[in-house]
Amino acid sequence: MTADTATDPSSTMVIRVVDPAATAHSRTGETQTGQSAGRRAGRGTESSHRGARRRPAPPSAAARLARRLAPVTGRLRPRYPRPGRTGWRRWVPSRRQWLGAAVVSVGLSGALLTVAYAATDIPNDLNTFATQQDNVYFWSDGTPMARTGWVRRQAMPLKDIPEDVRWAVLAAENASFYSDPGISFGGLTRALWRTLGEGDTQGGSTITQQYVKNVYLTQDRSVGRKFDEAMIALKLDNRMSKDKILEGYLNTSWFGRGTYGMQRAAQAYYGKDVGELNVSEAAFLASLLKGAGLYDPALSQANHARAVERWEWILDRMVDLGRLEKSERAKYTKFPEPLGQTQAYDTGRQSDYLVELAAQYAKKAAGISAKDFDMGGYQIYTTFDRKRETALTKAVTKARKKARKDSPGKAMTAHYGAASVAADGRILAVYGGPDHREQGFNESNATTVQAGSAFLPVVYAAALEHGVRKERDAPRTRVTSQSVYDGNDGIPVTTPEGPYWDRNGDKVVAHNDGNRSWGPITLHQALAESVNTPFMQLGMDTGLDTVRETAEAVGLLPSSMGPQVPALSLGNSTPSAIRMAGSYATFAAGGTHTEPYSVRRVTHNGSRVALDTPERRRAVRAEVARQVTAALTDSFRGDHPADAPASAEVAGKGGTTQDDTAAWYVGTNRSVSTAVVVYRMDLTKSIEPLPLKGVAGTPPADVPYGIWSSAMSPLG
Repeated sequence: MTADTATDPSSTMVIRVVDPAATAHSRTGETQTGQSAGRRAGRGTESSHRGARRRPAPPSAAARLARRLAPVTGRLRPRYPRPGRTGWRRWVPSRRQWLGAAVVSVGLSGALLTVAYAATDIPNDLNTFATQQDNVYFWSDGTPMARTGWVRRQAMPLKDIPEDVRWAVLAAENASFYSDPGISFGGLTRALWRTLGEGDTQGGSTITQQYVKNVYLTQDRSVGRKFDEAMIALKLDNRMSKDKILEGYLNTSWFGRGTYGMQRAAQAYYGKDVGELNVSEAAFLASLLKGAGLYDPALSQANHARAVERWEWILDRMVDLGRLEKSERAKYTKFPEPLGQTQAYDTGRQSDYLVELAAQYAKKAAGISAKDFDMGGYQIYTTFDRKRETALTKAVTKARKKARKDSPGKAMTAHYGAASVAADGRILAVYGGPDHREQGFNESNATTVQAGSAFLPVVYAAALEHGVRKERDAPRTRVTSQSVYDGNDGIPVTTPEGPYWDRNGDKVVAHNDGNRSWGPITLHQALAESVNTPFMQLGMDTGLDTVRETAEAVGLLPSSMGPQVPALSLGNSTPSAIRMAGSYATFAAGGTHTEPYSVRRVTHNGSRVALDTPERRRAVRAEVARQVTAALTDSFRGDHPADAPASAEVAGKGGTTQDDTAAWYVGTNRSVSTAVVVYRMDLTKSIEPLPLKGVAGTPPADVPYGIWSSAMSPLG
């Protein structure tokens, strides 16, 4: 049809009928013809670029997997509204869809947990507070003396915790401990539900989880902390034995009364070590793990009732688990009442001085750093004798009261120091002051005042041991107890060149107590009567350097030695009471000296710690020690003839200073040496000693001797 005819209404319209099959065949032929032509036309190009043509890449694994899963995913793919359903059911997923979603969720959760487990590391640093313990000090007889530290905890090896005690805890807290993977899935679910619903994560923890919380994590209550706890618990359960986990748990758990661990709990509630607990007592302690504030009977009657109920349940539970015979269970019908709350073994007053001495010695002798020592866990077995300590403290306390009554003004500045040392070096007792919380420094260990005439035995021993030299470059000559010296008062001190002159150009002279002159006197008698002048000259003849060496050999510290001038022989050194007692103990030990020590054994959580204990060494010959002791025995007999039987091996002497600033008494009885010093010092104004003015008694050594005799009683 042309354009003209289309516009002419009178024209005739021709209609062509087309066969569809023919049309399709024609189109197919055209397509094939076109393709053939294309192939023919492209042959030249294909031939020219044959090397550049590549085969199509095979489908990826993901594509192949998707193709295979297409039928399944097609069925799982939601079609909404669902055909064949009416009402609200048209919008609810099918069972297949629910199942598919669950499978995917479980798979994703498993994958996430696997990744989280692999990424979780067990922390290298333990919770400091969870591992910190207290240090416990013991008397020489093995009974507890004191404890120190912020935390009452003493770790114990699992082998030292009875099996009944362990199973009482397992029955109460986690009966499946030895078979579970370290976590409780049901418990975790409950805990998470409580967290999301009520903000509380308590409940559902295994012992492994509780141990992880104690030593690696904080006590924060959150989903994140609970998740970390579970991951670490799983990994810890794979890396650590169940016994080690249980041991750690028993040593880090809180039991109330400020105690951590079964050992300190046993001591706090029953006054015994964990190894001495019976199953009934263990069942009560296990109940405290649920909350000591709710189960400590000492806090309230309601607590008592709860404790009894849970105690019975734990014992019954042990029977159900096959860990307690029914016949044994039948024996425990009465609740094992624990002790009332107490501050037993706390330090205070005299015990602080003892602890201070022992701690210093233990750290030095065992090579323990201050940091490690402060972390605790040490058991320090001291040399302190409880009876002697009590006697010494009582004697000094009595003297202090008397001084306050007789001379209240002077007594306010009076100080008393005392120490008892055995011949083998053990420090048996000390008096450090009225109360460590009021007076921090230890009088028994203080190098504060001069030794005075209590130093004379050292000069005597030096002369007997080494001899004297009265002329320059002349050989030394031997002296004996019967050697005679001038005992008159005011005689000048001489050297081989003549009189000894001081820096002021004055002759140095010696004086006796009361300026008494004794005339010619033997050295034995001079020591027995405490005559000063012979010993001042004897020191010069022996050599002040030799006197100093002998003093250090018998136990005095080099740092306490006075200036090397004639007054050295009259006691210008300032030894402590411990060192003075130790020097006299050397003479009682036949001339062998052992450095004073306050600790005989140290353990850390039950394991012995190597201790560098002092060794005995020869200070002076045995004959010299015997001569010194003989003179000291006569000194004691002369001053106190009725205080000891004739058979008693008691030796000692008083010591005074020329300026009346200190009074001593040092002596031995039955191989124990005790030194007592009394002096005055106003610490608010100066550290210079003040005149005693009668505080030490009349004669001046009267009060020190009274303390000494009471502490050493019975004499003989």
